[in-house]
Amino acid sequence: MAASETVQGSTLRYAFGNVLSIFILLLIGVLAFSIRLFSVIKYESVIHEFDPYFNYRVTQYLTKNGIYDFWNWFDDRTWYPLGRVIGGTVYPGLTLTAGTMWWILNSLNIPLSVETVCVFTAPVFSAIAAWATYLLTKEVKGAGAGLTAAVLLAMVPSYISRSVAGSYDNEAVAIFALIFTFYLYIKTLNTGSLFYATLNAVAYFYMVCSWGGYTFIINLIPMHVLLCIVTGRYSPRLYIAYAPLVVLGTLLAALVPVVGFNAVMTSEHFASFLVFIIIHVVALVYYIKGILSPSMFKVAVTLVVSVGLVVCGAVIAVLVALVASSPTKGWSGRSLSLLDPTYASKYIPIIASVSEHQPPTWPSYFMDINVLAFLVPAGIIACFLPLSDASSFVVLYIVTSVYFSGVMVRLMLVLAPAACILSGIALSEAFNVFTSSIKFQLSGLSGNSQTDAGDTSSGSVVSQNETMKTQKNEDLAKERPSKKTDKNEDSLKERPSKKNKKKEKEKEKENVEKTSVKAQIEKRLLVLPLEASAIAIFLLVLLGAFYVVHCVWAAAEAYSAPSIVLTSHSHDGLHVFDDFREAYAWLSHNTEVDDKVASWWDYGYQTTAMANRTVIVDNNTWNNTHIATVGTAMSSPEKPAWEIFNSLDVKYVLVVFGGLVGYPSDDINKFLWMVRIGGGVFPHIKEPDYLRDGQYRIDSQATPTMLNCLMYKLSFVETDGKAFDRVRRTEIGKKHFKLTHFEEVFTTHHWMVRIYKLKSPKNRIRGKTKKSKVYNRVSFSGLIYIPCALQMMKQNGLLGLDYTASPVFSLDMFCLDDNGNAALFLPFPFGFFILCGVLKTQAKAKSGNISTVDICSTRAVSPSILTLAYQKLTLTSTIGDALSCEFLLLKKLALALIAQQPKSRAFGILLGISTRTSTH
Repeated sequence: MAASETVQGSTLRYAFGNVLSIFILLLIGVLAFSIRLFSVIKYESVIHEFDPYFNYRVTQYLTKNGIYDFWNWFDDRTWYPLGRVIGGTVYPGLTLTAGTMWWILNSLNIPLSVETVCVFTAPVFSAIAAWATYLLTKEVKGAGAGLTAAVLLAMVPSYISRSVAGSYDNEAVAIFALIFTFYLYIKTLNTGSLFYATLNAVAYFYMVCSWGGYTFIINLIPMHVLLCIVTGRYSPRLYIAYAPLVVLGTLLAALVPVVGFNAVMTSEHFASFLVFIIIHVVALVYYIKGILSPSMFKVAVTLVVSVGLVVCGAVIAVLVALVASSPTKGWSGRSLSLLDPTYASKYIPIIASVSEHQPPTWPSYFMDINVLAFLVPAGIIACFLPLSDASSFVVLYIVTSVYFSGVMVRLMLVLAPAACILSGIALSEAFNVFTSSIKFQLSGLSGNSQTDAGDTSSGSVVSQNETMKTQKNEDLAKERPSKKTDKNEDSLKERPSKKNKKKEKEKEKENVEKTSVKAQIEKRLLVLPLEASAIAIFLLVLLGAFYVVHCVWAAAEAYSAPSIVLTSHSHDGLHVFDDFREAYAWLSHNTEVDDKVASWWDYGYQTTAMANRTVIVDNNTWNNTHIATVGTAMSSPEKPAWEIFNSLDVKYVLVVFGGLVGYPSDDINKFLWMVRIGGGVFPHIKEPDYLRDGQYRIDSQATPTMLNCLMYKLSFVETDGKAFDRVRRTEIGKKHFKLTHFEEVFTTHHWMVRIYKLKSPKNRIRGKTKKSKVYNRVSFSGLIYIPCALQMMKQNGLLGLDYTASPVFSLDMFCLDDNGNAALFLPFPFGFFILCGVLKTQAKAKSGNISTVDICSTRAVSPSILTLAYQKLTLTSTIGDALSCEFLLLKKLALALIAQQPKSRAFGILLGISTRTSTH
């Protein structure tokens, strides 16, 4: 009776604990959702930042046109004149998730707009991510640690910064996918269930669809598997947890268009394949050990290991051969910048120019994870008491995420879940020790008090028992093969009799009694004084209160303000700066639909989404040459800049200027990155020309190159009465000047956004003029398409460092010189000229002296043709007679190109050509 009553009491306590856990999880979800609504309460329901506007625009297109049109959508309003294939260059997870939510809500007659769904997607998934954190931490150290970790993640500032209402970016759903994938991996590792292994592959597929950071998963899990193998912790559960993930996960990842064959062709994924081979060799060794005798096992192991080494060597050789031709050895530019923090600043300034790609400072750690930074070491120690496969994975997770967050401040987002998990483990273990000590001290030293104290110890003791059970299962799994190997011993063994069974049961009881006595002694050793335990609990509660206050302040003040609507507090009250939406509204209402707007790439997504105008570059940054062209125009004097923009058919130029109101993220502060990126492609742009003794200045000590560049003039023109720059805290150097090739058409209320229009070229020259000859100036803007010489382009660096996924490049200039020859100029850093086939074109008259030339036919060029020094391009134009112009090329470079790939077919070329009649 007493035993049944205790069983019923424990069952009721367990059921009540589950109900209470569910109720607490619901409260955590409400907390995670509500703490992210400060941006909507204080401002309005609006999309934040820059990238979310592109995601919002894509989601609008998806909900309006359907999934099939979305996959085949070619966006001609971005990267003019190149355009962009949206379905093949975007991670579709966020868009499909929000589109599905919108469809479900409208099916339930809840008529929410697409914008509203996009605004609240991140807060909803932050609550789900907190629940996923509970599941993951529960698998590692019990329910108490899981609840604590979930509460910490719901409020951690690093995650809030990317998941406030309106932050409609990929990380909004990707962090949930990351945590849930890790949970299913640990669940499979603990249970050995193939069902969870299949769900793990599906969760990894969702992560691949959501964010490019999926490579962190496919490298961290192989590292953990290899760690378990090296430390002798291999088990069949480890094989079940890993092998289906690699096979199914890779196949599913290849279905995502933006990933495609990169899932098997890039260096980021090779570690998973190598560990996949290693775990099969280890599994085969354990299998052979179970069916062979020790003497035969040694021979078989030698054979298996040698064959495995040969296979691994062959795979490594194949992988090396695949990546050896790439200048980056198969790594993307962002991956190389993580492995080598100085790489981006040396070779890819476009990556280094992004503020979130900069390394963090020490105060940023305290700002983003606060007191968790001090609790993480205690959590690491708790994971080693005892060490299990799950706890070793968490330790490996925190170590790698700390390194990556130290390289790139954006990856503080990856560190946040690991810090919350380990901090939750540390707090849970500490509360267990302190509360057990108080219970033990208050109840006395009687046996009942010991049992009560044992009952009060929650998740940690249960998790320790579970880990002990798993260790016993591993030991049994290791012992079974060894028992089977000795056939002589198996033949001598007999079935145990009833007496032997009774003796074994008595021995087990004695062992249980001994262990219980040992546990009681250990508990007495862990008991702390009553006063010390009470003070420690008070300090932990105070620490938690400080964490809550900091998180609420960060959510309300630091991370709630949308970048598109700015505010400032002064002695005369609150000031709201809505200049960005004012400028985009002016563009939308006062310009033609087909007008092209040039600006720095930061504002491309917003211009396309809010003004509905075509832009030259945007935040996708896939084409470094196109961005360098805009940077060169901004860095050049007014007339060359006008020529560059005019060749790109630009009609308006937008610049952001914060010198009047003190906005620090304006284009003047970003200008040196324009110089660096432009100078990386166009050598005549040199950074020292814009510096005075190594210092960046805009005052009277600034260099003439700086004072005469277009960016300086567009920012400071007509500032005669406002010549003091509040951001740089200095008086500008050049005050009285006028624009000759641009005219100001709009400046916002606070002068934060200024829009200029390109002036039309003069049709006549007054006064005496020399007799001039008329010739056609031909400029090319289009695409180079490489259908079958991709390998050759990689070897020569033509694909660049950051664009290996796309065989498309821009051809920026093709013009006639004074002698009538056609000079081909490719502004790429590789230094090769490309000779292509004969292009037969026919002109169509448009208006006046301008005609548009369309390609009628192209043909591929054989390598033998490349040996020729000259080719002819015939243009039939309505301006005059047929024009025959010869390509002025370098024969040596053409021969050098052939020597590297003599058997490759050459590549075709697709161009859009515009001709103008001009005088010289």
